[in-house]
Amino acid sequence: MDITLDRKENNEATLNIKLLPEDYEPKIEQKVKVYRKQVNLKGFRPGKVPAGVIKRMYGKAIKVEEINELLSQSVPRYIQENELKVVGEPLPDVTDAEDIDWENQLEFSFSYDLGLVNDFTYDLSDEVKVKQYTIELTDETIDQSIEDLQKRFSTPEPVEESQSGDILSGNLVQANGDLSNEIELKIDSLAEEQQSQFVGLKKDDIVTFDIRTLYPEDVDVAYLVGMKQDEVAEVNGEFSFTVTEIKRPVPAELNQEFYDQIFGKDAVSTEEEFKEKVKENIAENYERESDSLLTRDIRNYYTENTDIQLPEAFLKRWLLSRQDDQVNEETINEQFDAYLLDLKWSLISEKIAKAEEIQANYEDVKNKARELVLSQFGVYGSQFEADERFDPIVDNYLKGENGNNYMQVFSQVQSEKVFEYIKEEITIEKEEVNVDTFNEVVKNGQ
Repeated sequence: MDITLDRKENNEATLNIKLLPEDYEPKIEQKVKVYRKQVNLKGFRPGKVPAGVIKRMYGKAIKVEEINELLSQSVPRYIQENELKVVGEPLPDVTDAEDIDWENQLEFSFSYDLGLVNDFTYDLSDEVKVKQYTIELTDETIDQSIEDLQKRFSTPEPVEESQSGDILSGNLVQANGDLSNEIELKIDSLAEEQQSQFVGLKKDDIVTFDIRTLYPEDVDVAYLVGMKQDEVAEVNGEFSFTVTEIKRPVPAELNQEFYDQIFGKDAVSTEEEFKEKVKENIAENYERESDSLLTRDIRNYYTENTDIQLPEAFLKRWLLSRQDDQVNEETINEQFDAYLLDLKWSLISEKIAKAEEIQANYEDVKNKARELVLSQFGVYGSQFEADERFDPIVDNYLKGENGNNYMQVFSQVQSEKVFEYIKEEITIEKEEVNVDTFNEVVKNGQ
C-alpha cells in the first residue's frame, strides 16, 4: 500500500492512499471463502458454492466492504505510527469515491484531508504568575445573609393596607371582559417605577393598568392571564385588578425551629452557633467562587500565552460534516472563537497530563460521581459519602447514556487534577477584595 502525506499551509495536510490488487485481493479471497460456507444456493450443497459464483453474485459488495475496511484501519494506523498531531477527524474526498468503477477498476486512489497541530510548548514554572482574588468576609455580609434567610422562610400574614414587599391576591380582568384570572401579585417583582400604584391599597380597591407596561415579557403575561407563553403574543391593552386579600411576609424568628429548617435538626442550638455556621457556609461559598475564578484565569493565561496554531478552515468544514441538525454555518461562526479556546485548553491540558503522568482512576471518578449524584438529592456532608446504600445509584449513573456519563465525569476529574497540579507549580498571588470588586473582576473577565 502506497501512503503519502502532502503538508499544506494553515496546518492542513492531505493523506493520499493508493491501493493495488495485491493490497486488497487477499482479503477479498478470504471473504469469498466465508461466503462459500454461509451462502445457501439451490443446486449446490451447503458450503460447496463455487468461488466464481460467489464473486459474480457478491463480488462488488465484497470489494467495497473490504477496501473500506482496509482504509478505516490504514488511516488511523498511519497517523499513529507517524505521530501526527491531528484535530477533528480525517475528511475523505468524496469526489474520489464518486468516480470509482467498482466493477472493472483495479487500482484505487483515495485522499483524506487532515487538520494538524504544531508541536507547542508551555511554561509550567513559578515564573507564571496568576492572581487569586479572595473575598473579604464582613459582619455586614453575615448579617445580610441571615436577614435574607429570615425573609426566605417568612410567613405571610394578612394586613389591612399594602406596602412595598406585600403580596396582593385578586381578580385580573381585561377591559373588554375577554380574559380574567385569579392571581397573586408580588409588589417587589414589579419595576420600581410601577410599584407605587400598588402601595396603599385595601381590600376591594381596583387598579387599572396597561398589562404590557407592567409586564413586557410574554412569560409574565402568560402567568397573569393563565395561558401558555406561545398564546399571548396578541394579549395587550388595559386590565383591571381587584384586591381580595393582602399578605405581608413576616421574617422568620431566630429560634430553634428556624435553625433546624436551615441546617437540620439540632445542628445548632443558639444564635451564636447559628451565626458561626452561617459564617462558615459563606466562607465556603466564597472559597468556591474564588477557586472557580482562579481556574478560569489559569485557563485564560495558558490559552493566551501558548503558541498553538490550529487549522481553522479545516475545523469549520469538519464541524459542518458531523451530521448534527443543530449545527450549521451560522451557529459555527457564532461559536467558533469559544470552540477554539476550548480546543486549545483541551490540547494543553492533555499534554500536561501526559507529560506529568496525571491520570484519573476509577475510584476518583466514582467519588466525583457520588458527589454529583448526592448533590441532586440535596445531600451534602462527609457522613453520607461512605454510605454504601448510595453505591447502586452511583454505579447506574456511571453506566448511563451508554457509558457517556462515565467519560464526562472522567474528563471532569482529569481536568481538576491538571488544574491542581498547575496551581502547585506556578505562582499564585493572592489579593483580598470586597464582594463588589470581586463581581466586577468576574464580569470583566467573561
